[in-house]
Amino acid sequence: MITHLLVLILLLACELLYFSFAKHFNIVAKPNERSSHNNNTLLGGGIVFYISMLAFFVISKFQYPWFFVSLSFIAIASFVDDIKPYSSKLRMFLQLFSMIVLGCQIGLYEFPWFFILAFIIVSAGILNAFNFMDGINGMIGLTAFVVSGSLWYINRFCCYFIDEQVINYLLLALIVFNFFNFRKKPTCFAGDVGAISIATITVFLLSMLILKTNNIAWIGLLAVFGVDTILTIIHRLILKENIFEAHRSHLFQLLVNELKFSHLSVSVIYACLQATIIIGLLVFRQFALFYLIGVILTLSIIYYVLIKKYFHLHQLSHNTKNNNH
Repeated sequence: MITHLLVLILLLACELLYFSFAKHFNIVAKPNERSSHNNNTLLGGGIVFYISMLAFFVISKFQYPWFFVSLSFIAIASFVDDIKPYSSKLRMFLQLFSMIVLGCQIGLYEFPWFFILAFIIVSAGILNAFNFMDGINGMIGLTAFVVSGSLWYINRFCCYFIDEQVINYLLLALIVFNFFNFRKKPTCFAGDVGAISIATITVFLLSMLILKTNNIAWIGLLAVFGVDTILTIIHRLILKENIFEAHRSHLFQLLVNELKFSHLSVSVIYACLQATIIIGLLVFRQFALFYLIGVILTLSIIYYVLIKKYFHLHQLSHNTKNNNH
């Protein structure tokens, strides 16, 4: 407990120190036509996720080295992107390279090529899904807290798959970040450095769990955003849009921007829905795959109904902004 308290204080101090750095160098998220926020907000507050893993790596005497190398590489690359954005193609290449390195830690290359390919594609999708969450106050922090808390419970009571301190330190970082982000007017956003870092950590933890249990159904811990992301990509392809360009087409963005739900209420709804699904996954884990299929079908129907009914509002808003420009 003393160690955890000291780490929490360290993370809080680092976050406050970073805020001073970000203000001095004007590292801010400025509203634009694709944003879901209206005020300049400090960017990169999610750097605390990386710092928490750095603390674990040092205190644990360098456990999981390839994971830390992968995380360090993508965190640095993402922080550079926060300061001076580069092309989406370069961003995708760097993310894929990071996942290839992460594969060394989880023993990925002992499996057939199609399994490796599936891991890299799914991982890239998870990284970008987390990145899109960052524009909604509280969403990335609250969702990550639900997922990480669930992984802590599974590791403690169901199946030991990772050193518990990895999750403990991550949860401490999420407490610090949520204190500043889960607000009507947040002090900071996670930024690419935070969103991609927390996504990389989540991919690592989830992969370790799936490989330990030989149960792919644990991917259900990310079911809500997984379905939203995949169906949004399919929808954009149908509309012949460039899926690599920034957009506001996700269902949660539609709820905030067009239907005028508050940021925090949407974040809570998504987090509670994901928590409910995870509880069901734990209760029915003997039939986990069938349960997950049912969840995916249900979420897909909800997505389809809401998009069919309200997406025209997004198109109307988008056309209006284009005409104004």
